[in-house]
Amino acid sequence: MLVNDGDRIDGRPMRDLNDIMTTAGLRALSAVAATMMMASWAGAVVAPAPLIALRALETGKWELRDRSEGAETRKLCITDLRQLLQIRHGRVLCHSFTVSNTAHAASVTYDCAAAGNGRTDLRVETRRLVQISSQGVADGAPFAFSAEGRRIGACR
Repeated sequence: MLVNDGDRIDGRPMRDLNDIMTTAGLRALSAVAATMMMASWAGAVVAPAPLIALRALETGKWELRDRSEGAETRKLCITDLRQLLQIRHGRVLCHSFTVSNTAHAASVTYDCAAAGNGRTDLRVETRRLVQISSQGVADGAPFAFSAEGRRIGACR
């Protein structure tokens, strides 16, 4: 819009109104940008709270004995105690949700995108002995197991 020096609206020169509208537009744009930024922060992945039950345990070499008849025993080097919560998904990056979190037990559900998902209940008996029950989907197939985990030494 062309503005002549003599053009006026409500007694104000038109040029002042253009400045006001431009300033108001920039403020509105800033508000929209700030809102979008806050929304993106709200959707950001936040590290889950540490599980109280895991604090009592020790990293190292763990032996997992499946409780089903004829099942094999697995030995794992556990460097991050959260590995005990997603045995069937190894070190796949998964998003987890804590269902319960006490000093002697934890329950977690997790989603590993295309790799599957699961729910694990872990009960701490001693610093070196846990009971694990887990079920879910891994490699496109369902799984369910109950196992006893025992720390047997340091990783080598």
